[in-house]
Amino acid sequence: MCLILFAHECHPEYRLILAANRDEFYDRPSASLSFWRDSPGVLAGRDLKSGGTWLGITRNGRIAAITNFRDPASMMPDAPSRGDLVSRFLQGNDSPETYLQNVRTTGGRYNGFNLLAGQGRDLYYYSNRGGDVEKISPGIYGLSNDLLDVPWPKVAKGKRALQCLLDHRKMLDPRDVFALLRDDAYAPDESLPETGVGVVWEKILSPVFISSRIYGTRCSSVLLVERTGKISFLEKTYEREGGMINEKKCVAFELKLYVTN
Repeated sequence: MCLILFAHECHPEYRLILAANRDEFYDRPSASLSFWRDSPGVLAGRDLKSGGTWLGITRNGRIAAITNFRDPASMMPDAPSRGDLVSRFLQGNDSPETYLQNVRTTGGRYNGFNLLAGQGRDLYYYSNRGGDVEKISPGIYGLSNDLLDVPWPKVAKGKRALQCLLDHRKMLDPRDVFALLRDDAYAPDESLPETGVGVVWEKILSPVFISSRIYGTRCSSVLLVERTGKISFLEKTYEREGGMINEKKCVAFELKLYVTN
């Protein structure tokens, strides 16, 4: 993922509200959101090049998501796939904190990443560019290709838009969350970060929804975890065809996992 906006334990109806865009090269093969044949309890999209994923949940309520940390000067071409960090948590049994503490000991093998892992009431964050494992307190957060809540323009804009939805709706309509994720307005030049990719690409990568000739937003995801135990997971996928970005598919799953107050 390249943008994750989430509200954790700060809404009367939802334990977690998560909205995310996955940005990737258009020619990298991937599978849409589904239950995995080799791990039937895992519900996630899949990177068909390396076999991992960027965001997923399980039937017993494990949730994980990842973004890359943009730092081209430190890229290691032979580093293992960061998507494996998500799939291993989803397929495992360690608590979120234990899992991330274990990842911390080997995090230097990977290119830069930000990893979220949670189950039940607990949600944790770790970046191999940021130090310690952190338990997420109740609140609204944004995560792009820097550390958690670094106020890049898309992060700040996305958090404001999510806050506005929460202020005006007791129950969320996923269509409104998807509309938030479809914002393709560029950030002003003076607010662009400097991450080593050059000003042209900083501009291309600045919207919430990215589009270019070779790289862009490949899917948008909405994950809603209600306090009743109902989970809704929806995904829209996009492809570039004939110079246009076209929505290819929208899939939706509902699960009933647990009931807690």
